Amino acid sequence: MMNKRMLIASAAVIAMLPAPASADTLREAFIAAYQTNPTLSGAQAGQRALDESVPIAKADGLPNAGSQFTFQENFLRSANSFTAPLRQASAGGNFEVPIYSGGAVKNAVRAAKTRVSAGQNDLRGTESSLFSSVAAAYMDVIRDEAIVRLNRANVGVLSVNLDATSDRFEIGDLTRTDVAQSESRLEVAKGQLETARATLIASKENYIALVGSPPSELEPPPPLPNLPDTPDAAVDIALQSNPDLLAAKERSDAAEFDIKTARAASKPRVTTFAQGSYVNFFDTLGGSIASANFVQEQSTAEVGVRATIPIYQGGRPAAQIRQAQARSGQSYEQQIAIERSVISQTRAAYSSWRASERVIQSSERAVAASALSLEGVRAENSVGNRTILDILNAEQELLNAQVNLVTARRNSYVAGFSLLAAMGRAEARDLGLDGGPLYDPQVNYKRVKGIIYDFHSDPNPEPQATRTVDTPAQTADVEPLPDSPNPK
Repeated sequence: MMNKRMLIASAAVIAMLPAPASADTLREAFIAAYQTNPTLSGAQAGQRALDESVPIAKADGLPNAGSQFTFQENFLRSANSFTAPLRQASAGGNFEVPIYSGGAVKNAVRAAKTRVSAGQNDLRGTESSLFSSVAAAYMDVIRDEAIVRLNRANVGVLSVNLDATSDRFEIGDLTRTDVAQSESRLEVAKGQLETARATLIASKENYIALVGSPPSELEPPPPLPNLPDTPDAAVDIALQSNPDLLAAKERSDAAEFDIKTARAASKPRVTTFAQGSYVNFFDTLGGSIASANFVQEQSTAEVGVRATIPIYQGGRPAAQIRQAQARSGQSYEQQIAIERSVISQTRAAYSSWRASERVIQSSERAVAASALSLEGVRAENSVGNRTILDILNAEQELLNAQVNLVTARRNSYVAGFSLLAAMGRAEARDLGLDGGPLYDPQVNYKRVKGIIYDFHSDPNPEPQATRTVDTPAQTADVEPLPDSPNPK
């Protein structure tokens, strides 16, 4: 029931988003990345290459036919070779059908099929990782735009404070120290604004690298669906559905088939065969005088059964078996390592999500308290009970609280989405993307697994991902700083 609820809830992550034409939504960002990101399209091409390992493995168990054609001119012959022909042409053919290979073909095919299944889970993991990165990049842009706006507003407030402080200094109400403090805070705020602008530009460029197009006005993301109540519940789902862990398990199974394939090297092999040949000496066999006494054309044909029994191969089969066993042991250890990592990532994502939720609540209260404090300090300053420094400190505390709030909201959403990804619930089908048909790796696998024709190939591939070389360099899209020379 928990798995079913999680699957339905995960689909709601995107389905709940509106799609206004004037702004980007998280759904639109996911669809654009799914259709144009080179990491994903490259992984899909890699999976198609892996699909071909199955027909390659099957080929060793299928009939094999070949032919040979030769034309030969003997322009220099031994002095005693009176009957050697001057020229000859030959043609031959052979046809072999494997009957028994000690299980090598059967187990090689099983290993290839298992690795195809592992690759499909790897592709799921690539999708999940891409969508997690897109969600983080999307939230980074929203966070950094908010921080730029907050810092720009802070610069404006401090500029007004400086003007007011200077006016009061002129009439002797304040000291030069008060003016210097206001000037210092304004310059620090300008520097913080420039840093925030640079961070925003970096976030936008990262968004372009993932999605393929610049972000416009980003809509707030939808609330995340119902996440598990405890980290143990999250881990239970992850152990059943995490694509990286499922792929590791499949590779362990494939490694066991590799051991059986290696053992076949020391077993007998049985093959049926049919072969024939034809030779024509062009009336040159026997020399110019005796050629009439020789048959100038020869034909042969044979059919039979051939059994090959290995007796001694220099220790190669035993070494190959031991090698396969060691690699199987390695795959078991890798599976456990990935399982550990999945458990750690799931618990850490759950903890980060829960902590960020609590930070949001605390930051909201801090923003409200800081705003009230700033209002009170300004009122008390007007009657002489507070200094300019008190006002500056209160304004900085409010800014810090606001930045902490937008950062906590970003962290909460990204951590929650990472938790979905760790549980195997952040892939295209889970997210309900409807920007076109979804890529199904089974389609290509079913298409190629039974192809046995030697001259069947696909058209040469063309790039699927879009390039970003023509996208303009991003800006922070804010007004110039006050009194800033050469504004940009």
